[in-house]
Amino acid sequence: MKKLTIATDSFKGSLSSIEATSALAEGVLSVCPTAIVEQIPLADGGEGSVEVLLGALAGRRVELTLSDPLGRPIVGHYALLTDGVAVVEVAQAVGLGLLSPSERNPMVASSRGVGQMIRHAIEQSGARRVVVCLGGSSTCDSGVGMLAELGFEFFNSEGCGVEPLACNLTRVATIVATEAVQRLLKGVEFEVATDVMSPLCGPRGAARLFAPQKGASPSDVEALEEGAAHFAEVVLAFSGRDMRSAQGAGAAGGMGGALWALLGGEICSGGELIAQRCRFAQRAEGSCVVITGEGRIDAQTMLGKLPSVVLHRAKGMALPVVAVGGSVEWSEELQAAGFEQIVAATPEGMELSCALQKEVAQANLRRVGRQLAERWLL
Repeated sequence: MKKLTIATDSFKGSLSSIEATSALAEGVLSVCPTAIVEQIPLADGGEGSVEVLLGALAGRRVELTLSDPLGRPIVGHYALLTDGVAVVEVAQAVGLGLLSPSERNPMVASSRGVGQMIRHAIEQSGARRVVVCLGGSSTCDSGVGMLAELGFEFFNSEGCGVEPLACNLTRVATIVATEAVQRLLKGVEFEVATDVMSPLCGPRGAARLFAPQKGASPSDVEALEEGAAHFAEVVLAFSGRDMRSAQGAGAAGGMGGALWALLGGEICSGGELIAQRCRFAQRAEGSCVVITGEGRIDAQTMLGKLPSVVLHRAKGMALPVVAVGGSVEWSEELQAAGFEQIVAATPEGMELSCALQKEVAQANLRRVGRQLAERWLL
């Protein structure tokens, strides 16, 4: 009896990782009902990370009211695991999906809601270790909104307070960690789970690579790049840590760098962390193939997205890996990655609006599951 492992991320805009994994499994089992199909829904630190961890580990969901990127009240949640670790997902507070296309503007979108979740986890839930899952953010403020909510203060060269927004980063000359910050964060450890290991600045940094999809114009991108570089210099003088040198500092619009440089967070691959917590290696052992995937497979996939993590771990176990994307954009990075097969789930000619409908996406993945079962299990 053959065993097959399915370990996918969510398919953004249509299916959670649990739903995507289940749809592929249904397709496989319709062809090979006696096959052993190990379903391991995963995430890479982006949307769905809390859901995946709560599905795999003991813990509870903690709901709270927080601010969205434009300061409007919304209800979000974080996970409190039974070992006392809090898992905060930035997409809950500042996710791109919280804003309509016309509202997206990273020059003014604030990460303050993330700080509210962290504060609540420490003060109300008693967490002494906080895992912050980055990914899917609408912000590019280098984390100043989050930091302000935790009690940090920012001043210009004349000693006047600076509103913590991305458009004001070049005005920041001084950072103050108030006594309230020190009391709040004393004895608290941070783990920073990134979905991409991008630097803060440069061609693959927070502004130039990711800000356009968050609504930034070309002139905004340059202003955000300048602001991040300037803020990094101020942070270096304050903390002795250079945000520009840390891989993953550019994740979530620079929030990764702020967590590392000012809160002492340890940056790690979100996919690696979640795969480890979900016992991927033990559960995938003995499989003839591993199927992974996400909504879009492209060059960014190999920057630390979930399929690249699964590929790395499975290859270490000498297991072949198939990647399934809602859509696939070929690149040199994908060609050289080492996947045995890369499959686009959406049929050629199908409109995106149709493909994103949940029932259609599930049907497409069931069809792919059937095709892969015929190749790998028969």
